[in-house]
Amino acid sequence: MNNIRSTLATVWRIASPYFSSEDKWAGRGLLGAVISIELLLVGNDVLVNQWRNRWYTALQNKDWDTFKFETMVFCGLATVSVVLGVYQLYLNQWLQIRWRNWMTNKYLGEWLHDANHYRMQLAGDAADNPDQRMSDDVKLFVSQTLAIGVGLLSAVVTLASFVIILWGLSAALPLLLFGSDLTFPGYLVWAALVYAVFGTMLTQWIGSPLVNLDFNQQRLEADFRFNLVRVRENSEQIALLRGESAERGRLSERFGRVVGNWYGIMSRTKRLTAFTQSYAQASVIFPFVLAGPAYFVSKSIQLGVLIQIGEAFGKVQDALSFFVTAYRTMAEWRATVARLDGFENSISSAEKLAADPASIHTRPASGGDIALPQLLVKLPNGAPLVSVSRFSFRPGERTLVTGPSGAGKSTLFRAVAGIWPFGNGAIEVPRDATLMMLPQRPYLPIGSLHDAVVYPGEAAGYDAGRVREVLTAVGLPQLATRLEEEAHWNRMLSLGEQQRLGIARALLHTPQFLFLDEATASLDEPSEAALYQLIAAKLPDTTVVSIGHRSTLDAFHQRNIALVRDGERFALRDAVKVAAS
Repeated sequence: MNNIRSTLATVWRIASPYFSSEDKWAGRGLLGAVISIELLLVGNDVLVNQWRNRWYTALQNKDWDTFKFETMVFCGLATVSVVLGVYQLYLNQWLQIRWRNWMTNKYLGEWLHDANHYRMQLAGDAADNPDQRMSDDVKLFVSQTLAIGVGLLSAVVTLASFVIILWGLSAALPLLLFGSDLTFPGYLVWAALVYAVFGTMLTQWIGSPLVNLDFNQQRLEADFRFNLVRVRENSEQIALLRGESAERGRLSERFGRVVGNWYGIMSRTKRLTAFTQSYAQASVIFPFVLAGPAYFVSKSIQLGVLIQIGEAFGKVQDALSFFVTAYRTMAEWRATVARLDGFENSISSAEKLAADPASIHTRPASGGDIALPQLLVKLPNGAPLVSVSRFSFRPGERTLVTGPSGAGKSTLFRAVAGIWPFGNGAIEVPRDATLMMLPQRPYLPIGSLHDAVVYPGEAAGYDAGRVREVLTAVGLPQLATRLEEEAHWNRMLSLGEQQRLGIARALLHTPQFLFLDEATASLDEPSEAALYQLIAAKLPDTTVVSIGHRSTLDAFHQRNIALVRDGERFALRDAVKVAAS
């Protein structure tokens, strides 16, 4: 019971914001229409139930006129049922896509907000495969929530409607047992209740493990798909290392987990299906067994009444057995709810990590420097990594950062960029200053080359002629004529060409502070020197901070700082250099 309450509370927390959002009137209107049509369908079922009595009685009495009239009545009721069913499906699907669109945009906004997606990974990636959460899980949540919610409403209304009918039909109907007539008001209703309770208890007992099995299946499927994508993204490195066998083994192992969990689902589903199918088949004959003696022995009812009793009993039993028939869907639904709940909690935890006053935070600087008055950068496990005291990157200055591998140079850059929260202290950045970080492997989105070069800007904001000019300047004249070509550029271009594109991006955006994290390491020294000279010429007012290991970089920087071992951590040491010529 506590699990059910918890699931319902989670569903309400996830679902209710949509019906209070900017799309609330459309959402509420469509939901109201779907519910209204469902109520009309139940009302139509009541009319059909009453029609069966009259139609089968006409058959029994060979009443041709009544038979013809009731046949016409059925055509009308059937037409209404078809029209209502079609429009309920259409409006339900319309509501699904609007609701899903809102949820997807909401999650995208929260996930891709101020590096929150990156902090989620740093915190351990508790919400595995966010791509699946925002595609498959959102889709399933919307469709299954509507299906279960409308189905439950239908069951309640159907129960209320047909209990009255069934009670009335069995009120004066004697219960014939072992040759004796017993008076038991509404015994058919009580029989349906007992039958449904029995079926519900057994269904829960047999099917409860499916919730965890479905949760694991979704996770394992997503993990397998993610690793397939990783192989595709890194196909060149795998081919160069002849790693196909190793990757095949790893992928087979992951898919083996998918298969193993699926076998568990198969076994449990087989037992559940065996019971629910037997339960459903028995329910077809059960009311006729109870009411049959009144038709055959005492002859107190006609054929039409017997048929009406059978259908009314079936409707009541189906309504009471909603949990039984929908259990498989509800097990998948609860797993989906748990995954979205985990995703939302992961988003919230990452946001709290960024807002924690005890973590590294950014504040406006009083001057034009990026200042690090007192900063301690830590690893996610809390181990100290880099300490900085009274340090600043001065406007227009070119600074080279050196130090051994693993000293925390790149992590210090991430902290300056505002995406590394682990540690304490403040980083003071001039208000409205523009920063750009160029890593060793720049990100190039799939699409046109024009889009890739100006990222994260919009292509329309950058003149094509200017982009061609910059591409030629960084040594990529062969790409200058391919701006409209669409491709996966991280695969198409060598790492050296990608790094040249990164420098082109910096020249187009003209940031006030440019941080180069070994952004030219894949180029030969003459090419690297040419690019640094280009940066100095084209971005004379930009503060440039570089991470590099080549001694040849000294000539292009006015200042050299190093990370040196200081006990359990590394400390930043500053050495004033002669200004570069």
